[in-house]
Amino acid sequence: MYRKLITCTTLALAAGVAAPAWAQAASDYPSKPIRLVIPFPPGGGTDILSRVVANKLTEATKWTIVPENKAGAGGTIGITEAVKAPATGYDMVMGQKDNLILGPYLYKNLPWNPVKDLTPVAHVAYTPVIIATSVNSPYKSIADVVAAAKANPTRVTYGSPGNGTSIHIAGHMFEKAAGIELTHVPYKGSNPALMDAIAGNVDLLVSSIPSAIGQIKAGKLRPLAVTSAKRSTSLPDVPTMQEQGMKGFDVSTWYGLFMPAGTPTDIAAKMNAEVNKLLASKEVQEAILAQGAEPKAMSLGEFDKMYRADFTNAKAVVEASGASIQ
Repeated sequence: MYRKLITCTTLALAAGVAAPAWAQAASDYPSKPIRLVIPFPPGGGTDILSRVVANKLTEATKWTIVPENKAGAGGTIGITEAVKAPATGYDMVMGQKDNLILGPYLYKNLPWNPVKDLTPVAHVAYTPVIIATSVNSPYKSIADVVAAAKANPTRVTYGSPGNGTSIHIAGHMFEKAAGIELTHVPYKGSNPALMDAIAGNVDLLVSSIPSAIGQIKAGKLRPLAVTSAKRSTSLPDVPTMQEQGMKGFDVSTWYGLFMPAGTPTDIAAKMNAEVNKLLASKEVQEAILAQGAEPKAMSLGEFDKMYRADFTNAKAVVEASGASIQ
C-alpha cells in the first residue's frame, strides 16, 4: 500500500501535476496533534486502555496523541463528538461494543449510524465482564446471589457504568439465565459504580475487568464470576458463569479506534499499522493484560468485517435481553 502511495505521488510530480489530495494527506500525516476522544470518565476501563494506547503510540512514533474525555449516555456522547469531527485523521475515538454495537438498539433517535458514520481503524483489545461484590458482602458465589434474589426479588442491586453498555446487557442476561429479578443502578461511568460497590451501597458490581482489576488485586472487591466462555488470562482463578450453572452464558466487549466516515483509507491504514506494531510489543501486551484486557491486533479488513457482523447480530441479543432505554 505504501509503495502504491509513493508511486502515485512520484508519477504525478513527474507529469507536472499535483499529487492527489489523499496522497498528500497520507504522506504528510500527521503534521499536527491527533485528538483521541474517550467516551467515558477518567478511571474506567475505556479511559485506562485509551491512555495506554495514546502514551505508547506517542512514545513509539513521536506523534502527539491528546486524550480527551467526553462522557455520558453510555458512551454515545463521545461517539457523537467524533462523528461530527472533520474526516481528516486528526480526530479519533476509542469505541467499543457497548456504545457502537448495542447503543443504537437501546437508545432511540441517535444522530448517527455506527456503520455509516464511522471508519474502523484499529482493534485494540477485548475483555469479558466481571461480576464482583465487596469483600464484606455475604455473597461468596453466584449461587449465593441467585438464592438471595429468589428469596427477595428486586432486593439485590447491581451497579454498572451506565445504561446501554454491554455490562448493562450482561446484568439483564444474568437475570434471565438465573430466573431472578435484580435492581439495576446505572452510574455515569465505571469508577462511581466501583466505589459504591466497595462501600456496600450496591450489592454487586458488574464491570469490565480493566475497571475493576485494581481493586480486586487490592483485596477490596471479591470477584464472583467472569461472563466469557473461558476464564480470563488476567484473573485465571475466577470461574465463568457457565462453570456456575449458567449454560451458554458468554458476554464480552471489545475496544477499538475509529475515525469519522470519509477519512482517507491510507491515513486509516497508517494508523492501523502503527497500532498493530504496538500490540506486537511485549511491553504493550503486558500493559494491556495488567489492566485485565486481552490485546488483539486486526487488519482494517478484519476489524471492519467483525464490526459489521457484530452490529447485525446485536439486534437479536438486545431483544432477547429485554433491555431498553427511554
